[in-house]
Amino acid sequence: MQKDPPCVMVIFGAAGDLTKRKLIPALYNLKRSNLLSDNFAVIGVARAEMNDGEFRRRLRDDMNEFATEEIEEGTWDWLEERLFYLSGDFNDDQTFARIKETVEKIDNERQANGNYFFYLATAPQYFAPVVERLGKVGLTKQDETHWRRVVIEKPFGRDLESAKNLNREIKQVLEENQIYRIDHYLGKETVQNILIFRFGNTIFEPIWNRRYIDCVQITAAEKVGVEQRGGYYEQAGALRDMVPNHLLQLVTLTAMEPPISFEADAVRDEQTKILHAIQRPSPEETATRVARGQYGAGNIDGEKVPGYREEPNVAPDSTTETFIALKLLIDNWRWADVPFYLRTGKRLAARDTEIAIQFKRPPFVLFRDTSVDRLTTNRLVLHIQPDEGISVRFGAKVPGSVMRIGSVDMNFDYEDYFGKTPSTGYERLLHDCMVGDATLFQRADQVEAGWAVVDPIQKAWEIMPAPSFPNYEAGSWGPKAADDLLGCDDQKWEATHDINEKKHP
Repeated sequence: MQKDPPCVMVIFGAAGDLTKRKLIPALYNLKRSNLLSDNFAVIGVARAEMNDGEFRRRLRDDMNEFATEEIEEGTWDWLEERLFYLSGDFNDDQTFARIKETVEKIDNERQANGNYFFYLATAPQYFAPVVERLGKVGLTKQDETHWRRVVIEKPFGRDLESAKNLNREIKQVLEENQIYRIDHYLGKETVQNILIFRFGNTIFEPIWNRRYIDCVQITAAEKVGVEQRGGYYEQAGALRDMVPNHLLQLVTLTAMEPPISFEADAVRDEQTKILHAIQRPSPEETATRVARGQYGAGNIDGEKVPGYREEPNVAPDSTTETFIALKLLIDNWRWADVPFYLRTGKRLAARDTEIAIQFKRPPFVLFRDTSVDRLTTNRLVLHIQPDEGISVRFGAKVPGSVMRIGSVDMNFDYEDYFGKTPSTGYERLLHDCMVGDATLFQRADQVEAGWAVVDPIQKAWEIMPAPSFPNYEAGSWGPKAADDLLGCDDQKWEATHDINEKKHP
């Protein structure tokens, strides 16, 4: 990886959780890997009243809790002296005049060559206004001698229309090559490895199609509830929060055709084609292809936990879904008639994100005169979190004089093979932004195509009564309707498991 160029990073929302939990630890890890330029600096901007010293002390305390490894004092000292803070209101033009003055001053001191990127770790309602005001003070203007970029967190819109409006507003100020719509799932090693796994190994790509694959299942399960984010979740729900971004990104990387190169637009062109090829369900089809749920009280790791409606800032009669499962069909030559099943939810039985590829059963005819009564299917699972790796299940003869077949698992674990690399998932994304590689960031048409997949479901729910909530117990695998969704196709959900469970029983 090339070293990051000189630049100044400005974080809007620097007093929030994302900065202390992910961004600062990620920058620390980049420095540990010797990827940050000596001509680098960070300016935090938020409403909270603080000076540079208080900001640095607060982040040092936070690092004791959120660092991914033991803190090396020399590395932290290097980063700490490059941290600065500015308090202000994002709706106040004077704030941006002061930001301009501060950025240019630090740029001159650090010799950052006029390269700036602005990270919007704010509530979504500030995305367009912040970009507009940055443009007004001239901080988004770039030329051949320096660059200016803006990183925008999710959610990028709340439906198709609002996503289009947001794209339109920010493009009045920025060129598309300046906009980095971030999805932290794409910073995970296994997600990045999907392209290498598929297109760098000839044993897999020839069978990656409808002739050999029976179905694809993508699970993003969480043990935690909404915690203190009830107010946000009431407005979002599982569908908006996870499907148009995280889950559909995994679908596109799994299903896309080989790009002509690993250039950003070449990869994103193929991802966008998949989004356009996904069938849009009618209201009637939505009823049979989508299942939603909301968790009630239950037990997680032996502890009683409240139901969603008892969480802070949640309405006592809320109809917001905390679980969604859906069946997608892709209308192209490679994937015709192969269902993609997606599920995600809060307060489930395990924390697990994985892509399970289930292959078709071989013909039974060879075994009809043996004691084998059925053949199991082969399965390949890409484990994304918490333990990153890949596992393959296949059949082998059980030793003995009788013909019996047993299932065998081969597991690859990143940590075992390549060692443990401290990571928050944001290191690669921040690095790519600084070097100008947008491959792992969503383009405007990708965002809109993702919302176009979700749009029919949102509209169908507007005219459909919500199910009787709560309809699944905390600590379970979701509502019965999710199992029925697959049962109609004579399928069942892959039993998720930790690839290290034999190593760490």
